[in-house]
Amino acid sequence: MPARRYLFTPGPTPVPPQVLAATAEPVLHHRGPDFKALFAETLERLAAVCRTEYEIVLFTASGTGAFESAVANLLSPGDRVLAVSQGEFGERWQKLAAAYGADVVPLAYAWGESPRADDLAAALAETPAEVVFLVHSETSTGVVCDLQPLAAAAREAGALVVVDAVSSLGAVPLETDAWGIDVVVSGSQKALMTPPGLALAAVSPAAWERCERTSGPRFYFDWRRYRRARESAGSTPFTPAVATVAGLHAALGLILEEGLERAFARHAALGRACREGAKAMGLELFSPDEERSAVVTAILTPEEADARELVLALRDRFGITVAGGHGELAPRLFRVGHIGWFDVFDIATALAAVELVLGDLGAPIERGAAVTRALEAYAETVRA
Repeated sequence: MPARRYLFTPGPTPVPPQVLAATAEPVLHHRGPDFKALFAETLERLAAVCRTEYEIVLFTASGTGAFESAVANLLSPGDRVLAVSQGEFGERWQKLAAAYGADVVPLAYAWGESPRADDLAAALAETPAEVVFLVHSETSTGVVCDLQPLAAAAREAGALVVVDAVSSLGAVPLETDAWGIDVVVSGSQKALMTPPGLALAAVSPAAWERCERTSGPRFYFDWRRYRRARESAGSTPFTPAVATVAGLHAALGLILEEGLERAFARHAALGRACREGAKAMGLELFSPDEERSAVVTAILTPEEADARELVLALRDRFGITVAGGHGELAPRLFRVGHIGWFDVFDIATALAAVELVLGDLGAPIERGAAVTRALEAYAETVRA
């Protein structure tokens, strides 16, 4: 028998069998009527999940491709932008904007901190910017920011608001239109429960207007090409990942069938179960212990245990893949993802394996406590 494998990273995430089956259907011609109908309905479903009336641009790319599309279409060389960073992906916004010649003003927090709207308002008052880049869910640290007041602060300063929702879309509340967000970028491989390969941008009318007057170079990620191709041919300007679009169509159907509010509540309950289980075995949380932390739980190992050894042992002994930490956090941090196709018994499995490995690594943990507390916390949250 092949070994059982468990995927607990915050992306890629496990893919439901219905989605895998859709990706295995005969490949459609991307210029034919069958794909055009599938593509149109997929965009409609994406808009529903984004809670937007904006146009959706869908690329064959990683989430970083969607990042780059926003930079390429909104910025001309020399434009001043403010990029908020609280981890790896906020810093990516800064690097991308700088690569396109923007005048980048960073608002940097220590990894693990949550950005604050007052800080953003003060930074914009001191140094006005035309575009503000935000990260909703920072998967390197587990921080899910309070996005609505941050977006309001940027909007009040007259800036366009661009949000990385690669891991938050479909997992935690995100009201694109109601919160006045101009561009939301995301990817298929996280809470949308689809294999990697698709990226999207939901683009407001104000962002489209800015896109039309931007002077920087762009080709593959030119939003205008995608708009023209959809209007004229009902498809994309370049060959899309047809099978992955079919999978995304199926996954979005599952999300909308469950209902977004139920999906948000399920993710919140799973996040609490993971946090409470980790604390019960005596571990320290790195990500905030709050309901918004429903995407990935970042946990510090005891000083006796190297997180890198833990990650490898979980994979080799139990077939469980969790995510390690980035940069200086790598020796102490590991991350358990719980977005998409997960239930509480998956969380219990991961925590039980962590207990066993940490015990073998000599860490002074309380054995047997994590699973019990995780199940209790999940039940408490669901009842509430």
